[in-house]
Amino acid sequence: MNYVIIDDEPIAHRILEKYCNELPLLHKVGNAYNALEASEIIIEQKVDLIFLDIQMPKITGFEFLKSLAQSPKVIVTTAYKEFALEGYEFNVVDYLLKPFSLSRFLKAVNKVNENNKRNSAVSETVSEVKNGSVFLKGDKIHHQIQIKDILFVEAYGNYVKVYSKEKMIVIHEKISTLETILSKYNVLRVHKSFLVTIEHIATIQGNLIHIQDYKIPIGQTYKNSINELINNTKS
Repeated sequence: MNYVIIDDEPIAHRILEKYCNELPLLHKVGNAYNALEASEIIIEQKVDLIFLDIQMPKITGFEFLKSLAQSPKVIVTTAYKEFALEGYEFNVVDYLLKPFSLSRFLKAVNKVNENNKRNSAVSETVSEVKNGSVFLKGDKIHHQIQIKDILFVEAYGNYVKVYSKEKMIVIHEKISTLETILSKYNVLRVHKSFLVTIEHIATIQGNLIHIQDYKIPIGQTYKNSINELINNTKS
């Protein structure tokens, strides 16, 4: 896994690098001491994992995550435990409170590994995408759906609802799994409970996205992604 350390304290970089050197699977692609440096690295390099401090000058760690259209896996490293709850809004894998031990560091990295294995494994309810289509298992039936026909996906407890042009299918899967599979196909996370296919967006008004007769809310965390989408379309 390619990793980046984002922290304004040089000693934090040295400690993390020392720990990371214990694991051959980790490969450093950059050190950043502020959000601007981090943005440049993420644009230029393939980054799988970020070790992220929260309290940094000008832009905090969470403000930096909000600016990313799609974030790599994140392990927060901070001296402030009061930010832990907010971290879950950004799907942070783990939260390391400074100073942390090597064993605690290893536990956090193992969580990232486990998540990667789950995401790369073929789901029992969602097949791999082939020839632009995917099989979704709902109510003991495998439905073949063209990716381009998916309007949006909605989290529904331990299930998700997949709305296509022709029908709605309920499958026993996490929305994060669908995001991993569909993100390569112009599908964008706009809320913790919603994914939308960009080409089917009719209008964006305030905090709502209109797709056909549906209204999909835009989460506070994802407003930057929507603004970036609008600005890129204008240009």
